[in-house]
Amino acid sequence: MSKAQRPPVALVIGAGDATGGAIARRFAREGYAACVTRREKDRLAQLVEEIAAAGGTAHAFGSDARKEEETIALFDEIERDVGEIDVTVFNIGANVHFPIAETTTRVYTKVWEMGAFAGFLMGREAARRMTPRGRGTIIFTGATASLRGSAGFAAFAGAKHALRALAQSMARELAPKGIHVAHVVIDGAIDTAFIRDTFPAAYAKKAEGGILDPDHIAEMYWMIHRQPRDAWTHELDLRPWIEKW
Repeated sequence: MSKAQRPPVALVIGAGDATGGAIARRFAREGYAACVTRREKDRLAQLVEEIAAAGGTAHAFGSDARKEEETIALFDEIERDVGEIDVTVFNIGANVHFPIAETTTRVYTKVWEMGAFAGFLMGREAARRMTPRGRGTIIFTGATASLRGSAGFAAFAGAKHALRALAQSMARELAPKGIHVAHVVIDGAIDTAFIRDTFPAAYAKKAEGGILDPDHIAEMYWMIHRQPRDAWTHELDLRPWIEKW
């Protein structure tokens, strides 16, 4: 396939079983080649099969988003072998709970690497490739902790605050160059197996629309990407209708 015939690429870093997978499926439905990454490539097999079964195209990659050389190689490989990256989504969570007195240097550093530094690496590599083309979308997945810290979440909140600041700085620098940078605050429980098994009381609210549906989150990411340049959203907060805020 010539470069002119290749489909646009949507890269999802941190394509888990819920939100990341839903985002990949949403873009694949629109004709994008969904490139999905996790540290363990084998864990992406089911997602790739689902997208293919629905008539879409997907490629799985195993890479550690915290490693600079692996992130650079990932972008190079996709641009060379799949197509031009039109959308990048950073969707690594790094949500852990540790009382401050029990938060070791190793824990804090690892959470920062996963939740903030990896986002910087993705954002930088995306900008390097999108800027010469004068177009592209970069979306960072945030959380309640992006806006305020809670007891026991010093490491997580620190990383998410840093990611939000990164998104703001990138938006101010890259918007005049045609690159749409957005930060999405996910403020509420998401319909996942983890929430179902760990927080059954929260999961029980699903019947009344009290927890976030990954497919509905994905729809908002698609909406952000499709916004006209004269009406770009930078920050979007998503929460169930019954969530306190």
